[in-house]
Amino acid sequence: MAVKTITIDMESYSLLTSRKRSGESFSKVIKRTLGEEGKTGKNLLLHLKDLSISDDFLDHMEEVAAERKIDYPEDVNL
Repeated sequence: MAVKTITIDMESYSLLTSRKRSGESFSKVIKRTLGEEGKTGKNLLLHLKDLSISDDFLDHMEEVAAERKIDYPEDVNL
């Protein structure tokens, strides 16, 4: 397998290292986070813990959901 040496700054190295799992190479970290593997539902779930959503955004989403609420007749079971 061919290899290529790259230079990254210390901040980038720290970010890459923080995503590295036990026994995982840096190449695998890059492929997992940037490559096709990163586009799976499994990897989405792994990264949800890193997601930050503001209270303003959540408030807005609640407003949108309330505007779209449909009142169903009582005899409709959902």
